[in-house]
Amino acid sequence: MSRRKKNNNPRALAIGLLITFAALGVGLMAVDGLEAAKLPSKLLLPLARLLLFVSIGLVAAQAIDSTNWTEKLGFLAAPMFRFANLGAHCSAAFTAAFFSGVSANAMLLDFYKEERITKRQLFLTNFINQFPAYFLHLPVSFFIVVPLTKTAGLLYFLLTFLATCLRTALFASYGHFFMKPENKGEQNFDEQVKKPASRKKKKPFWEGLKAKVPSRFVRVVAFVVPTYTVVYVLTVAGAFDALETLMTRFAVQAFIPVESLSVVVLSFASEFTAGFAAAGALMDAGSITVKQTVIALLLGNIIAFPIRAIRHQLPRYMGIFSPGMGLQMLLMGQGFRVASIILAGAVYWFAG
Repeated sequence: MSRRKKNNNPRALAIGLLITFAALGVGLMAVDGLEAAKLPSKLLLPLARLLLFVSIGLVAAQAIDSTNWTEKLGFLAAPMFRFANLGAHCSAAFTAAFFSGVSANAMLLDFYKEERITKRQLFLTNFINQFPAYFLHLPVSFFIVVPLTKTAGLLYFLLTFLATCLRTALFASYGHFFMKPENKGEQNFDEQVKKPASRKKKKPFWEGLKAKVPSRFVRVVAFVVPTYTVVYVLTVAGAFDALETLMTRFAVQAFIPVESLSVVVLSFASEFTAGFAAAGALMDAGSITVKQTVIALLLGNIIAFPIRAIRHQLPRYMGIFSPGMGLQMLLMGQGFRVASIILAGAVYWFAG
């Protein structure tokens, strides 16, 4: 049975806009610091920028699929995805994720709706795509962090990279042992590439673009706008800052009973560069050791990044996928990421 559903985008858009206006109304009346004069620069402009990048990603995903670049991109990561029984379509999405996470997710959703991949393949490939996502912002962050924290920064990047590699290897191993290719939608990797004629004939690019992207963009707007607005109102109200502070105090008191380290974790949880600058200053002053600095930075990563993911990525996930699927996928992905970093940090703490 096809996974395509009746087009309820207009209804979803109307409900989404209603939720948006309700959230703004409540926020303007009840939240100090939320002012109508600030909405154009603080809410509307960032939201428009987000929708622009999402639309570019949707167009790119459609271009890749319509022009038969799926098979070409799939070959780039063929060995790992052949081992993981995930197939050429998932491999193509993985390669696309090095350039755009939105395009990769849009491709995965298309493949899932067209029954070229299963739901398990969809989730598992999204989790594996944390590997290319790690490298998207690495050049900028690396050259900010290392000059500030030197050896501790290098160790921090090494541990987070090893945690990413560990997750990727475990996800691929899960696919290898538990996702056998005899199930529908999980054909042999080589068959997916060598027998394209067995699949439905693809529409030309412009025809596919007109048929899919507008309705999909309306759906994205229907979920992204209210979600982004609610997150913005909660941010101004201080909900996320309070949660970060609570988690930070618990982590410091429970795991690192050193007062100076709380400054590092708090500052890193609040602002990326400031945390590493504080860590470098304390380390240079001899207040904390390199090992303590690395653990403090890992704690900051564990505390801050899942919350930032909810604030910044949740609207995109709920817009591209369904709200339930998007939330589940994001929470599971962040849970695996946190678990792997905790493991890497524990090994370093006890073995270093």
